[in-house]
Amino acid sequence: MTDQAVVVIGAGSTGEAFVSAFREHEPETPITVVERELVGGECSYYACMPTKGLLRPLEAVHAARRVPGAAEAVTGDVDAGRVFWHRDQITSSLDDSAQEDWLAAKGAELVRGQARVVEAGLVEAAGRSLAHDRLVVATGSVPAIPPIPGLDDVEYWTNREASQVREIPESIAIVGGGPVGCEFAQLFCRMGAKVALIDAAPRLLSRDDAEAGQLLAETLEEEGVDLHLGGGITRIAAGIEVMLESGATVNAERLLIATGRRANVDDLGLEALGVTVSKRGVEVDERLRAAGGVWAIGDVTGIAMFTHVGKYHARIAAADMAGVKSAADHTAIPAVTFTDPQVASVGKTVGDGLVFGSRRVDQLPRTSTYERPKRPGLLKLAADPDRGVLVGAVAVGPEAGEWLGQLTLAIRAGVPIDVLRDTIQPYPTFSEAIQFALRDLPL
Repeated sequence: MTDQAVVVIGAGSTGEAFVSAFREHEPETPITVVERELVGGECSYYACMPTKGLLRPLEAVHAARRVPGAAEAVTGDVDAGRVFWHRDQITSSLDDSAQEDWLAAKGAELVRGQARVVEAGLVEAAGRSLAHDRLVVATGSVPAIPPIPGLDDVEYWTNREASQVREIPESIAIVGGGPVGCEFAQLFCRMGAKVALIDAAPRLLSRDDAEAGQLLAETLEEEGVDLHLGGGITRIAAGIEVMLESGATVNAERLLIATGRRANVDDLGLEALGVTVSKRGVEVDERLRAAGGVWAIGDVTGIAMFTHVGKYHARIAAADMAGVKSAADHTAIPAVTFTDPQVASVGKTVGDGLVFGSRRVDQLPRTSTYERPKRPGLLKLAADPDRGVLVGAVAVGPEAGEWLGQLTLAIRAGVPIDVLRDTIQPYPTFSEAIQFALRDLPL
């Protein structure tokens, strides 16, 4: 199969991961990668990486101020200029030349331009006709903009503009109480802006556990974020004026729309390949095949819009394309909201017949050594009593995304709860909550 050329549409983190994985199977196969924007994609320049870089200095200072001894040493304000410098180092100041060199080192040709499928086996981009035997669609996702009256007539930010900010506005209204909206709300609030966070859902992080969303809401309100939950927006006017169904009006200097993302399938010509594009995205089978000789991976499938899922898809598709038996398993997809404290989840925590065990993180010995006053946190486990295994977990606490890892593995591998209960957790760590929550399961 080494003579069968491959074209990859999209050089984001998912497309790059595919090139890397595929090269391990077929070192000599011609690969052409088409990208209309920056090599490295949304995650590298406008989403995961810059936002976490912006949040980290504020988290570090905030944490130090809660630790006796350290608090007395932290007397100044965060240097905004250096925060932005830190972000720019992470994103290489939006220079993707190093990523272009990386592709070249992998033996992949980069074509910069908009790709469009002409027919099976032929893609056009930058005035060129790119013949291929196998096609990978890795075009990612774009912000989903809600149909709010008046929105088209005002200037607003998405995550792109917000993540590349050079000055902190005096005030900002954020529409969307999901992970992106919550992260930016805490970021701008801690940088000194007056922040209003608006969502039609009655709670933050509506796709996560209700108690986790409530804990985060209490934290944000304590820090000064003005929450407007449980009602829609009737209109947005220049100014910025956000008029709510409750009758209240939110006025702000800036407006950020953070209402989720949708699969980037526009103007690709995929219909010529017999690909099914649903409301969610490109439909694929367990091998990530979208049609004969066509694979779709990452956000464009709409399965789970996370960089780590895209990279996982890349490995599965690369193996399948090379003739290695492989299938995707989405049983245990971890997700982390990088607020302070973090909110992390994996698997499912709702469903008939499940049983639950939980433990307050602020009751752990580690929390006593970590900060004062102790902040509330939790770990909740969901188990299938018939199978005797965990099926889901949600955690709220410092670095929750890190200590969720062993639960992700436990759910994916179907480790018996008896084995998990017999596992030794290090003392004193936040992962001790796992041991206690397992004991609390009514099994």
